[in-house]
This record gives sequence, structure tokens and C-alpha cells, in this order.
Amino acid sequence: MSSTSTPFAGGRHAHAVILAIVTLDAVGISLVMPIVPSLLREVGHTGDLGWRFGAFLSLYALMQFLCAPVLGALSDRFGRRPVLLVSVAGAAVDALFMAFAPSLWLLFVGRAIAGMTGANMAVASAAIADLTPENQRARWFGRMGACFGIGFIAGPALGGVLGDHGVRLPFIAAAVLNGLTFLAALLLLRESRPAKLASQPFDRGVLHPLAPLRWAKSFPALLPILGVFTVLMLVGEVAGTTWVLYGEDKFAWNGTMVGVSLAVFGLIQALMQGFVAGPLVERWGERAALAIGTAADCTAYALLAFATRGWMALALLPLLCTGGIGAPALQSMLSARVGEAEQGRLQGVLASLSSLASVFGPLLISQLYFAFRVRFPGIVWLAGAVVYLLCMPVLLRRREARG
Repeated sequence: MSSTSTPFAGGRHAHAVILAIVTLDAVGISLVMPIVPSLLREVGHTGDLGWRFGAFLSLYALMQFLCAPVLGALSDRFGRRPVLLVSVAGAAVDALFMAFAPSLWLLFVGRAIAGMTGANMAVASAAIADLTPENQRARWFGRMGACFGIGFIAGPALGGVLGDHGVRLPFIAAAVLNGLTFLAALLLLRESRPAKLASQPFDRGVLHPLAPLRWAKSFPALLPILGVFTVLMLVGEVAGTTWVLYGEDKFAWNGTMVGVSLAVFGLIQALMQGFVAGPLVERWGERAALAIGTAADCTAYALLAFATRGWMALALLPLLCTGGIGAPALQSMLSARVGEAEQGRLQGVLASLSSLASVFGPLLISQLYFAFRVRFPGIVWLAGAVVYLLCMPVLLRRREARG
């Protein structure tokens, strides 16, 4: 695409505005992560989380699966700005709802709404694709991931500290931060969607949640890479599902320590995606970056399975975060294989696949974890390392010619 496409807030500051919004969005989301087990125990009046934990995590992803493709398609038709504004405003209202929800089923209702409003990363990714020449997209997708990681530095640390003083306080903080995100978007955000897209007829069929997946099937060159993307997202759910539980069970971490560990993860992830992913792709290519990230993650998972002290888990975070360089490389590979008019739809496909992994991943992973919680809780990490091997046939294929 041309670098002269209509930007957000003027060309020079276009990327800065969208990255700032992504950062604030991530802080609002990650604030509540350290307190989810405690919240479910308190509201559910039970010490056994059982199915509730996996279902609570999966519900968010299910709603993202249903809504992310719709938001991506709507942003192609009506613009990135209005879709982002509505979703962020909804997230602020929902955080207040969850702060005062008195029962377990109302918490699940709030979680469903959070998944709907949190499906806006597809729109932010489409905006980055609008604003960036093809040869620089890996770098900027990496920076967007880095900003999301920066949000995870402050969010979990603050959420862990607040959660130790009141299990509902992180939701109030999340509402405030989402409100600030909305104000920033309202005042600074301008439209990035190419003007010619506005005049194209709108196909209501794209609003079906499975429509993007059917559309992706029409691009055979995308399918192997989409398969690798799905595997990476599924294995990534091991950490997202069990890190808090594993820290509590194996290392006796409290909420503050869990928050600190997540903040350290966010810091290292931000450095990797912001300063390593883009230059690595530009120097050695997307497949090399993807292979390095996959190997690093696989090794970290295997070692985490046998960690016996909390400091060991913290020491493995740099290796674990190196796995994060694969996602920007994959996004760049995929973005280069579709046209300018389909960037929103593509990002909706990626968000849809990511959400599918997050629907089924926590359910399966939590069941495996609780089944072996006493005997060997590290089995979930070993299982993740084995699943990574499914990526190898694609990674070892002869490099494709760039089209």
C-alpha cells in the first residue's frame, strides 16, 4: 500500500496513536488476570475450581471467536475508528458491571461481554496494516505486540497488589483505564481505512462468524501458515491457563508474586517483539524467525515442567518470551499474501483462529492440569512442547517464493 493512505492523527504520529491505545487496552485486560482463581472461589463459595476456571477463560475466547471476524469486517466497511470506539467504551462499562456482579452466573455474563468488547485487536491490527508498507509490517506488528507486552508489565503487577487488598478492585481500575483509552481514541484517533473501501458494496455474509474461515480457504497458500498459527496459539494457552495456578501450587506464590512474574514476562516480551522480531525477520526472513521462536518456546516448556523453585521459572522467562517473535513473523507472512482491501478480513481470520484456540485450549488444559495436579502438574508443559512438533513439517519445507 502507499504510505500516503489516510492516517490516524496525521502521518508522523499515526502509529504512535494506535500503539498507545493498544497499550492502554492491554493494561485494562491484564489487570484482572492474577485474581481470577480467587474471584471464582469467593463468588462460587467453593475451594475447588473444577470446570469453572477453564469455562471462565474459554467463554471470553468464544465471544472473541464470534465477534472478532465481525468487527474486522465492519471496520473494512465502516472504518477502524468507530469500531474501536464502541468496543473500548463497552469494555469500560463491562468492567464496572463485573466489579459489582454478586453471583457466579452474572460474572459469566460479564465475562461474555468482555470477550465481545475485547475482540478489537483485529481492528487495531488492520489499522497497522493500513498504515504500513508491506516490507515494514513485521517490524510494526512486532511493536504492536511489544506495546501489548508493556501493558502486561503494569497490568498484572497492579492487579496482583490490588487483588490482595480486594478481589474486585482490579475491575474498578480496569474500568478507569478503559475510560482513559476511550478518551484517547475519541480525541486523537483518525480514520486509516483506505478511502476506496468505503464505496464498495457491503456483503452481509461476512458477518457470519465462520465466513472468514471460508474466505481463507480460497487462498491455498495461506492454509499451511494458518495451521502453524493455530498450533502456536493453542500451545500458548498452556501458559495463559496454568501460570497462575502453577505458581500458586508449585511455588506458593501469592497474588503480588503472580502479578510481578506476569509483569516481568510482559517486559521481556515487549523487548523481544519491539526490538528483536522485526530486525530478525528483515535480516534472516520470516521462516527463520518462526523456527527460532518455536524452538525457544518448546525448550522453555520442557524445562518449566521440571522446575522446582520459583526462581527457576523466572529464569526461564527470557527463553519463553523468545517464542513471541514467531507471531509477528506469521502476521507479516500472511499479510503479504492478501490485498489491501482484505487486511481487516485477514486479521479477523487470525483473531478467529486465536479465539478458537482459546476456547478449546483452557478447557482441555485445565482438565489435564487438575487431573495431574497432585502427581505431576508439569505434564501440561510437556504436552505443549510435544504439540509444538506439529509445526515442524511446515517449518522444514523449502522456502516459498515471495509473491
